[in-house]
Amino acid sequence: MTDATDPAPNPHATAEQVQAAYADPKLANVLYHDWEAGTYDEKWSISYDERCISYATDVFRTVAGDADWPYPTAMELGSGTGFFLLNLMQGGVIKRGSVTDLSPGMVQAALRNAANLGLDVDGRVADAERIPYPDDSFDLVIGHAVLHHIPDVRAAFREVLRVLKPGGRFVFAGEPTRIGDFYARKLGQFTWWLTTNLTRLPALRSWRRPQEELDESSRAAALEAVVDLHTFDPSELERTALGAGAVDVEAVTEEFTAALLGWPIRTVEAAVPQEKLTLRWRLFAYRAWLRLSAVDRKLLARVLPRELFYNVMITGVKPPAPTEP
Repeated sequence: MTDATDPAPNPHATAEQVQAAYADPKLANVLYHDWEAGTYDEKWSISYDERCISYATDVFRTVAGDADWPYPTAMELGSGTGFFLLNLMQGGVIKRGSVTDLSPGMVQAALRNAANLGLDVDGRVADAERIPYPDDSFDLVIGHAVLHHIPDVRAAFREVLRVLKPGGRFVFAGEPTRIGDFYARKLGQFTWWLTTNLTRLPALRSWRRPQEELDESSRAAALEAVVDLHTFDPSELERTALGAGAVDVEAVTEEFTAALLGWPIRTVEAAVPQEKLTLRWRLFAYRAWLRLSAVDRKLLARVLPRELFYNVMITGVKPPAPTEP
């Protein structure tokens, strides 16, 4: 269920709106994510089955543990299609959820996914710097790949702490580190150039997506560069959360070799026709990513600086209410 005052999605932005978005990051986020809402799960291989349930719960456990499961109420900030919240609900981490996003199209997609899964979820179109819920509303606030889209991250942390109940926890995952984002983008750009040029060859022509689709992907990528506002140093991100008033703050990083493989794979998948991506290919990509993630977690995380890894996750707690003297 959404609020009746929430704006409607706008998946077909005009050229004038797109041009204006280059100077307005929030408008860019709305247009880009409304545009992507209908195909976002397919683009990022998002599912609501055991594969992504295990991924979401493992990520949550890595940064925040499992001592307080299940949380009675939780809100996902910048929910997109609901990937993190809905899979955590299915994994027993959360009982009841709320989705919020700046994009009306994403909120509608998340609520459709929740309804299809039979989950108890409501939704609001929301600016992370002005969350439309009262003080002390939730036991948990979560987000996945959202902080790097928010202009004022410290203001968003303050709002998160406001809507958390005293002693409530936040968990944000899937944020790009400064170094990780640099090598991931370079790998993606090179793989896109290589794939789109190789598929011009007659022998590989059947692997080439129609030029119209490739052009649209390029336009989306150009706008994506506008909506991705930040990369993070883990220590600086911790200081930002502490400065907003959080306690028990900790940042954890993951994915090094997994990112070096994952970004080229994702780029190839975006550049070729979907029918070429057989089950065998998808299983190879997923299993290879799992194996390399295990290497990163069990071995490389012990010897490499955390700044080298691609993803940073952060958790913290709202201070408990002061006790009466």
